[in-house]
Amino acid sequence: MTTTRPQSAIVVGGGIGGLAAALALTRQGIQVQLLEQAAEIGEIGAGIQLGPNAFAALDALGVGDIARQRAVFTDHIIMMDAVDNTEIVRIETGTAFRDRFNGPYAVIHRADIHGSILEGVRNDPLISFHTSTQIDRFVQTDAHAEVIDTQGNSYRADVVIGCDGVKSVVRQHLIGDEPRVTGHVVYRAVVERDNMPEDLRINAPVLWAGPRCHLVHYPLRGGQQYNLVVTFHSREQEEWGVRDGSKEEVLSYFQGIHSRPAQLLDRPTSWRRWATADREPVEQWSFGRATLLGDAAHPMSQYMAQGACMALEDAVTLGQAVAQCQGDLPAAFKLYESLRIPRSARVVWSTREMGRIYHAKGVERTVRNALWKDATQTRFYDGLQWLYGWNAQNCMQGIKHQAPASR
Repeated sequence: MTTTRPQSAIVVGGGIGGLAAALALTRQGIQVQLLEQAAEIGEIGAGIQLGPNAFAALDALGVGDIARQRAVFTDHIIMMDAVDNTEIVRIETGTAFRDRFNGPYAVIHRADIHGSILEGVRNDPLISFHTSTQIDRFVQTDAHAEVIDTQGNSYRADVVIGCDGVKSVVRQHLIGDEPRVTGHVVYRAVVERDNMPEDLRINAPVLWAGPRCHLVHYPLRGGQQYNLVVTFHSREQEEWGVRDGSKEEVLSYFQGIHSRPAQLLDRPTSWRRWATADREPVEQWSFGRATLLGDAAHPMSQYMAQGACMALEDAVTLGQAVAQCQGDLPAAFKLYESLRIPRSARVVWSTREMGRIYHAKGVERTVRNALWKDATQTRFYDGLQWLYGWNAQNCMQGIKHQAPASR
């Protein structure tokens, strides 16, 4: 009696996107080897924001309940003017928001969301881990795909999914394009609750928009900590990367802002400094037995807080494409990219535009502040429908999650 060999995949990268991709593939019966260059599967960084689209993806992957237990559900999304301390936008994220988008808005520590997905992965017998494995090169034939690590070890499977982040080795082999260094620098820190000014202990992501700079803060881990992110247009010629930062540099870019947000700049005891980059959207990221997912496919800046959300959407869509193509993995990869490239490109370009709006000065700041004056919550929700209306039921419909006609 002949038996059909289970299909197999190599997932390169053990971050949020890689873990989610592994879960999505095993739900289609595919065996996964997950390769991670770090010595342990883990996550660094501070907080991230999760929209309803992220929770829809987490639910589809079977880890939504775990993530909800660790998230902080917000009451609002707020945008303030950092120069004069006036409110520009307040989007309510309570019952009406949840009813509209069938899910909450939340903030969570990056390690907590990663750990939530990792729990699901560790309980999956179809997934095996290889840590301390840095990929050097990738090859494919008509019959299989293969990656070779820097130690000369070879890993072979039917397909390879590059989830290896913004500096993806797999992408370099498939596409070979250059990153676009934005010139925007991001500082991130975590502040303990007792060190957070009382009037800023707000259960919401609060963005303070200033001229060529902004600050964001929101609670983490039940409000015991606060995530603090500051962004500015650098005076230097930046090179893409991460290093330790200094309070002196931060303060030099935040001259002339109101004392209320400015007080936050003295609170962190240490900063990490990211010189950011994204990439121009491409028309193809699937080639034969290989495809890309998450930041490897569509790295984006942070202005719409959608990087992790897009990776989760990618994973769910990839799994559904495999199911729809009845296991023809190269065909599934083509279907997957046809759905994800237009949507992720829209987010990349929208994110760049939001960065420009946040950092407006002069007349542009005046126009920005008037843009949403007296806007209703329904107007805000209609404008966000294309983004937050995504779910596992409509993800195979491309970019049709448009706003309903306003009543």
